[in-house]
Amino acid sequence: MFHNDGFHALDRQECLRLLAKVPVGRVVYTRQALPAVLPVNFSLDTDSSVLLRTPASSDLVRAIDGAVVAFEADDFDAVARSGWSVVVTGRATVVTDPAEHERLSRTGPRSWVVTGEGVFVRIESEMVTGREITVPHSTD
Repeated sequence: MFHNDGFHALDRQECLRLLAKVPVGRVVYTRQALPAVLPVNFSLDTDSSVLLRTPASSDLVRAIDGAVVAFEADDFDAVARSGWSVVVTGRATVVTDPAEHERLSRTGPRSWVVTGEGVFVRIESEMVTGREITVPHSTD
C-alpha cells in the first residue's frame, strides 16, 4: 500500500525478512527518565524475536530488563534514494533459562564487543511495523 507521502507500508513478514538481512539496529529505551538510543548488533530468533548479546553488568541490561522497548533497523541507498525502516516493539527480558542460554550460545548473535559469557536479551516482536521508499528517477 503506497501512501501519498511516497512511503509503502510493509507487512510483518516482509519486515522480518528485511530485518534478517542487516547486522545492526538500535534499541530505543528510557534511561533516567529520558529517551535513549543505542546501536547494537543482533539476530532474529526462530520465534521472530530480536536477540542481543551484552555483558551482564551493562547499563543496557539494567535499563531494559522487563521493560517495553522499541528496536529499529534500516537500510538506505542514498544514490538510488530508496530504503526501508522496520520497528519492533515489545518487552525485553534477559534469557535466564540455562537450556535456552546454551542454545543461543550456539545459534544467537555474536556480540562485537562482549568478552566472556555475556547475557542474551530477547525483545518480543509484539508489534512489527515498517515502511520503504523508492523514489522514481526523473526522466529529464
